[in-house]
Amino acid sequence: MQIQLNSAQGVSMSPALEAHIHKHLQGVERRFGERLTRIEVYLTDVNGPKGGVNKQCKLEARPRGGDPLMAEFLHEDAYDSVTGATKRLENVLGSYFGKLDRRPSGRRQAPMAGEEGEGG
Repeated sequence: MQIQLNSAQGVSMSPALEAHIHKHLQGVERRFGERLTRIEVYLTDVNGPKGGVNKQCKLEARPRGGDPLMAEFLHEDAYDSVTGATKRLENVLGSYFGKLDRRPSGRRQAPMAGEEGEGG
């Protein structure tokens, strides 16, 4: 699984912030790493120089053979936005893969009441 870091103007990607991101994504990687191709991290400063609650972290996970899943978190601190987004992503992935694991594999859905089968 790859981790791709992207930061926009207003958020500097320091070595400490990179280490924080990798540290928090370790849990996601341990739990779901074999089922994901990559996670993209997007950090942006939503309000620019105005300040306030403006550091947004978006995490986009790419499941193997599936559509991308996203989680985001907004906070005044970039580190806290990464932490919040990571927790949300773990919940999203847990739900997604939980549903996949409960689905009977290789079984077609039975026709609904009132529907006729082929050749009927």
